[in-house]
Amino acid sequence: MTQKIPTQDRSPNPVKINPDDEFDLYAKRKKIHPRTVKGFFQNIRNVSMSGMLLAYFLLPWLMWGDRQALLFDLPHRQFNIFGLTFAPQDFFFLSWMLIMGAFGLFVVTVFAGRVFCGYVCPQTTWTRVFMWIEKITEGERNARIKLDKADVSAVKIGRRIAKHSLWLVVALATGFSFVGYFTPIRDLANDFISGNLGGWGYFFIGLFTVFTYMNAGWLREQVCFYMCPYGRFQSVMFDKDTLIISYDHERGEPRGALKQSTAEDPLGDCVDCSLCVQVCPTGIDIRDGLQFQCIQCAACVDACDTVMDKLNKPRGLVRYTTESILEEHKPYHWLRPRLVGYSAVFVAVFILFVYALAIRVPLTVEALRDRSSMYRENSEGMIENVYTLRILNKGQVPHTYTVAVESEAGITLLPVSNVEVQPGELYSLPVTLQANPAELHKTKYEVEFKVKAVDVADISKETKTSFLGPHN
Repeated sequence: MTQKIPTQDRSPNPVKINPDDEFDLYAKRKKIHPRTVKGFFQNIRNVSMSGMLLAYFLLPWLMWGDRQALLFDLPHRQFNIFGLTFAPQDFFFLSWMLIMGAFGLFVVTVFAGRVFCGYVCPQTTWTRVFMWIEKITEGERNARIKLDKADVSAVKIGRRIAKHSLWLVVALATGFSFVGYFTPIRDLANDFISGNLGGWGYFFIGLFTVFTYMNAGWLREQVCFYMCPYGRFQSVMFDKDTLIISYDHERGEPRGALKQSTAEDPLGDCVDCSLCVQVCPTGIDIRDGLQFQCIQCAACVDACDTVMDKLNKPRGLVRYTTESILEEHKPYHWLRPRLVGYSAVFVAVFILFVYALAIRVPLTVEALRDRSSMYRENSEGMIENVYTLRILNKGQVPHTYTVAVESEAGITLLPVSNVEVQPGELYSLPVTLQANPAELHKTKYEVEFKVKAVDVADISKETKTSFLGPHN
């Protein structure tokens, strides 16, 4: 009979668990009421988030010539980004942008942790706007807590109605602007006001309105905790020299009220005011160490610095620092393999992206052979192959194109007129190649169509296909 190895709890304060007790597998959510704080880092956040909000709401209204500067026109399969127009064939540019974004985020994370989350993340930005609305309608932290505990009254109902009404206004503006990136926003506004938008238009605006209202108004930090994967894998990219927000235990402990400190039993600089906890938008205590819930917004840093100023003590009890500096007192060094590697990949991809964008030709040409027959013989005994040239103008102005062919064995192009193609138009042009059968010594020849813009010298594109002839 197999015997079990005896175990014993050696923890300082062992907890006795009754097997008959019931436990909840999921902790109940505690509502967080962050306290407003001012300071250096919060001023930076105000600037970065204001810039992001202005860019989001104003970019759809910006014009580039006679068209919307930023428009992802899915029905017409073209994406206008200022002076450039991309087609689905340019999908690899999007792949490169995603790769650059990923490695850019890796570089920032290795260098300074989750500053993206604290300063420019859309979830954080919109949540902060909604929290500001909550403050102006329901009051500061203590007033909100008191209002939550108060009985139902006309004042409480009025404040809640005002808050949720403003939330819905911001959410509606957000949903409308988002759809405006995919539909010309001026037409969208006219149709929305006049009621001629159609069911799908109202559906998508309503959908993104609800998402914004729920994410920024109700879910808030829960999105960061349970939905966003970034907080989970960030620790994989951290090293001992990553800048993180940390509490200086050596300087702050033992914590306690200032009047309790004596010459015989001195206390640390932390007076246990708990302001760092009250201002945290995710409700954590930074003094417990680095936690995945921390979005590095530095609210606790500004709050603690304010207290240190009042106590005439040096700032930095809670600060941006590194594990090496805090625990090992080593100087900060930049050249780390992980940071250098991510930076090198980012720079390389960025250079290749810019080069590919610089040599990009706003024209796509595709030659499709007639599938009904391999070749045909005309009344004069010449061998003919029929093709359809698909010409896509990826520019933002109309162009007139001429068509030529380069080949061997005397294969020539029957005369075709120049064609004018509108911006974003996919033009299908039937063309015919012919050759003298006496000059054909093979059954298959490679030919190259060359389409060139008449009005612009550097816009031309080639496409290769095959010319088939009879077996000799």
